[in-house]
Amino acid sequence: VQLQASGGGLVQAGGSLRLSCAASGIIFSPNVMGWYRQAPGKQRELVADMRTGGTKKYVDSVKGRFTISRDNAKNTVYLQMNSLKPEDTAVYCCNLRHVIGDTSYWGQGTQVTVSS
Repeated sequence: VQLQASGGGLVQAGGSLRLSCAASGIIFSPNVMGWYRQAPGKQRELVADMRTGGTKKYVDSVKGRFTISRDNAKNTVYLQMNSLKPEDTAVYCCNLRHVIGDTSYWGQGTQVTVSS
């Protein structure tokens, strides 16, 4: 399984960005696709994920600002990020995890930088 992420960049505080991640290869359902981030000097954290059935999970710090969605037919997950804050600055990586077998795959990171 390969994951191709896109959509990072530099934005001012209060702005928006949309990340996309397309998975290819042999992908089984059910699965969970999501976004993690890692800021300098900090541990990687789950930002949001979404199951094929539609269940979503968010870290508290992004609730109400970020929205995760996915197109199961395209094996693509999106992260709409609004009202961005400087503390959202990090490398964002997408992940796909097969629920059965618990195999996990990572895409390359995409940098998100929010200036104050």
